[in-house]
Amino acid sequence: MSRETVVHLLRHGEVENPTKILYGRLPGFRLSSLGEQMAKAAASALASRDVTHVVASPLERAVQTAEPIAAQFDLPVAVDERLIESSNFFEGKRVSVGDGALRDPRNWWVLRDPFGPSWGESYTSIAQRMYAALQAVRAEAEGHEAVCVSHQLPIWTLRRHLERKRLWHDPRRRQCGLASLTSFHFEGAALVGVGYSEPAAHLVTRSPTARTAKGA
Repeated sequence: MSRETVVHLLRHGEVENPTKILYGRLPGFRLSSLGEQMAKAAASALASRDVTHVVASPLERAVQTAEPIAAQFDLPVAVDERLIESSNFFEGKRVSVGDGALRDPRNWWVLRDPFGPSWGESYTSIAQRMYAALQAVRAEAEGHEAVCVSHQLPIWTLRRHLERKRLWHDPRRRQCGLASLTSFHFEGAALVGVGYSEPAAHLVTRSPTARTAKGA
């Protein structure tokens, strides 16, 4: 008889980023006080679940988001490099709409291919490493549930890959809010469903900063 396994991909909470840069893989970017509340909200949403494994991207904000969940289940936080944020040419720079970065001719070569994308790690590479991480934790948690804390683009790319959709997309249409859960349901090794929830949505609606956050 097949046993159900659920792997929840949790996006980290809001990050302290006063200069509004694209922080990507840069070290030192930790959760804001609101982000810590978001992590606790996600932990509360999972409190009644049968979680036996907690895994995080090596970046500080992901590990911090994982800690309340691990604590309530008396589990360690394992780290998997495959869950890390994607690399990006604009890391450390301001690239919000209206700041001129996308109109600067010096950046046009980097922006030449939106389907790759040319400005960072390819969607194919992201999908492959995230899928490998997902399958590894699914096998470890077989018959139970696991939580993997990662970042917006990797989680969304994995979901599109598993739903057999093209990987390039409009970033404005990603369904992957701060501290959101994208839950992959398996029967044996077969994916049978994908769920989505936002346990910290009530916190986001209270905060203009979180509503406009560009962090990943």
